[in-house]
Amino acid sequence: MSDDAKREDAVERALARLGVEDKVRLLSGQDFWTLPELPEIGLASLVMSDGPVGVRGTGWAPDDPSVALPSPTALAATWDVTLARTAGRMLGQECRRKGVHVLLAPTVNLHRSPLGGRHFECYSEDPLLTGEIGAAYVTGVQDQGVGTTVKHFVGNDSETDRMRVDVRVDERTLRELYLAPFARITAAGAWGAMAAYNTVNGHTMTEHGPLQNDVLKREWGWDGVIVSDWTAARSTVPSALGGLDVVMPAYGDPWGPALVEAVRAGDVPEEVLDDKVRRVLRLAARVGILAGAPPVVPSLASLDGSDVAREIAARSFVLARNEHDLLPLDAGAVHRVALLGALAVDARVLGGGSALVFPPHVISPRDGLAAALPGASIVYAPGADPRPSLPAATFDGLTATLRAGDFRVLYSSPLPTATVRWMGSLPAGVSPDELSTVELSGRLDPAVTGLHNLSIVGFGHFVLRVAGDVIFEGPVFADDADTVFREPVERRFPIQLTAGDAVDLSLTLEVTPETAGFVGFSIGYAPPGPSPDELLDQAVAAARDADVAVVVVGTTEEVESEGFDRSSLALPGRQDELVFRVAAANPRTIVVVNSGSPVLMPWADEVPAILLTWFPGQEAGAALADVLLGHAEPGGRLPTTWPRRAEDCPVLSTTPVDGVLSYDEGVFIGYRAWQRGTVAPLFPFGHGLGYTTWSYESMELHPEPDHVGSVVVTLRNTGTRPGREIVQIYAGAVVGTTVDRPERWLAGFAPASAAPGETVSVRIPLPERAFQIWDDGWQAVPGTYRIEAARSVDDRPLSAELSI
Repeated sequence: MSDDAKREDAVERALARLGVEDKVRLLSGQDFWTLPELPEIGLASLVMSDGPVGVRGTGWAPDDPSVALPSPTALAATWDVTLARTAGRMLGQECRRKGVHVLLAPTVNLHRSPLGGRHFECYSEDPLLTGEIGAAYVTGVQDQGVGTTVKHFVGNDSETDRMRVDVRVDERTLRELYLAPFARITAAGAWGAMAAYNTVNGHTMTEHGPLQNDVLKREWGWDGVIVSDWTAARSTVPSALGGLDVVMPAYGDPWGPALVEAVRAGDVPEEVLDDKVRRVLRLAARVGILAGAPPVVPSLASLDGSDVAREIAARSFVLARNEHDLLPLDAGAVHRVALLGALAVDARVLGGGSALVFPPHVISPRDGLAAALPGASIVYAPGADPRPSLPAATFDGLTATLRAGDFRVLYSSPLPTATVRWMGSLPAGVSPDELSTVELSGRLDPAVTGLHNLSIVGFGHFVLRVAGDVIFEGPVFADDADTVFREPVERRFPIQLTAGDAVDLSLTLEVTPETAGFVGFSIGYAPPGPSPDELLDQAVAAARDADVAVVVVGTTEEVESEGFDRSSLALPGRQDELVFRVAAANPRTIVVVNSGSPVLMPWADEVPAILLTWFPGQEAGAALADVLLGHAEPGGRLPTTWPRRAEDCPVLSTTPVDGVLSYDEGVFIGYRAWQRGTVAPLFPFGHGLGYTTWSYESMELHPEPDHVGSVVVTLRNTGTRPGREIVQIYAGAVVGTTVDRPERWLAGFAPASAAPGETVSVRIPLPERAFQIWDDGWQAVPGTYRIEAARSVDDRPLSAELSI
């Protein structure tokens, strides 16, 4: 028997031994992250974990950190499927290290509107790019014998009212855009999918039989498991009949005894139940936790997390503007650098919500540049702080201590910053019934005398002590537990301190068994400092005296995170003013944009160099230094369009009207919609510069037995440095069709690398789907198509015609 046949045989033998109660037990979480074991059939407990850039594991454990890769928008910006597979292998390796069987990723919803709050966790506005990067990522994770759950199926393209919003979308748009990445990734072999919170065309996704049963399972022939997003399942019979296989977590589970009764009453046929159990057992067999079933482990990579994170980051950075070839910098000619912006020190390296992990270290831009330029003077000034809350403290001896009611220490761990945050399971060995308090403690050694600010960020009942004195005792309120990850409440406390007089401080949170699953709080801290106007003046003075000014601007967790959409694309705080003033003071100004998705840049024409770095992961500063100094080329190309003004965006609103969010724009989102307007974006889809130049020499179309054909593009490196180009192929109808389609759409892409003066050719297949539309089935549209080889959607040096 083949291994596939052995796994299926083990699944059927296990299924035959189960009664209805045990079958139902297997379909719901036994806690926040796991399914129950059934030793009588040789089944171990299946363990799941967030997230897309790092593997958190099942419990909060700062002493077991997680490699933090760059954000999914960064991975998509590499346009590199080989690198995406490497990222997946890295995370699969982390899963195995942490005992995780299924990674709750990737997120492949589309960037419909730039206001989407979770776009940093998604890949792109284009379904082909999203599908190819996502498929490679999934393959990489599963190369390690770890399952994936492609999410969120489907229509969760924004966060506003995501639990209830009804997304209304026509069938053609749904098929050609929003379902397309899922089709590509499930065809590539993803072992799991996650049903979204939202409703689509009147059906809640956890109950959506037409999409989950008819399309995903039957039409696509997919044999994986559909798991609910956490707490998304809110019914028994409709969700069971609608194609959902697993309900997570244990809290709020609508199945259990109710599903047993529904099966016995005939409301849910037992063969429907058996199909769900069969899928769960098949997943268990694949990850190696079902007796008698050989696990699927084609290869086991051994990768260095820091190396992988650093390479992805550098390859993802998009050099959006580089006037007068300011970049790369000549390290020998740089003696004084003005490094400006609060994010240059407090780097935002990953997004909030389920993507959050605790990395082993974070290299900030200041750390990276200091290491790369040991002989230079790096003058740091925050200039403008975008953070509405005080940054998490970094006191000496920071420790988290979990205690029982009798003050016994249940768990203790040092912390890099004064932040405690978990969702679900507690640290190993800690029972929610025993846990009474969580304490953050450390020692503050003031450098200056004056009024220092401390803050409590979080919700619950707290006691804040400084030098043994109770500064605050009482509740800090929030609307609900979910707020801890979305919009935490802050309370500030001014404290008079004297330079050199160190003080012990602690913040204690009371915990009950009911609240132990959602804990998140921090101590914020800021010493006495200049006024906002003085901060700007100091930054300008530093820039004026420097050989080069590097300004790091970006978003904060309060404006770009899971759980809410953005209300504005503007940079928070006075960061725009900082850039304008620094650029006026120093003509050699480089702006580094640290955001997960598009922001407005009203100063874009005033600065010579703009580098978009996304949320760049734990090696952020090292990768930044590599790129700024030319040790690595900025390899990124935009996976989504960046507007000049928000009002220019063809699709913007993410706010439902009477509970409905209508996708009235149809297939015209992103660059497909921008092409219909009269206003150009600031930076188009696919845009990105490098450190060399390229000449697109020729383009040929070749017939292929498995495709419509292939495009062979020959190009030459005309610069003085080795380089890497992303060759993009766009297709567009010229004549012969009256179907309303975009002017052009992405049909393929491939990287090309060459030494100075070298000529290289790349072959890019043209898939049949690029020339089809959905019309009660996939239909080829006859006619003549223009095929274009491009640097971006707006820069297309070569073209040819193809008849279909």
